[in-house]
Amino acid sequence: MTGYWLALGAAISVSVCGQLLLKAGTTAGGDFITQLFRWQTIIGLGCYGAGALFYIIAIRRIPISVAMPTVAMSYALIAALGYFVWNEPMSWQHVIGILMICAGVALLTAAAATSH
Repeated sequence: MTGYWLALGAAISVSVCGQLLLKAGTTAGGDFITQLFRWQTIIGLGCYGAGALFYIIAIRRIPISVAMPTVAMSYALIAALGYFVWNEPMSWQHVIGILMICAGVALLTAAAATSH
């Protein structure tokens, strides 16, 4: 079962990398087509595909009712990285929301661990 949780972690990590690369592809300006064919955008889209493959492996054994909400950890990671890398705004409401996401994921994974 550990391998499936590792696959889920890989799906989240690779998808976060994909998000960061997609954002990086938009920061140099230009029109949509220019942004679409930047190397960061192309690799970012590839990361999304790889993330989906890891996710498929993960849900072979992890209940989807646990796996999909766990993917929400990527929202928390992206919000924090957006703040630190691109100086995007982070209000106290953002922080509370991120903490709520993390608490929800912790509850779901704890429930999954005790139900098996």
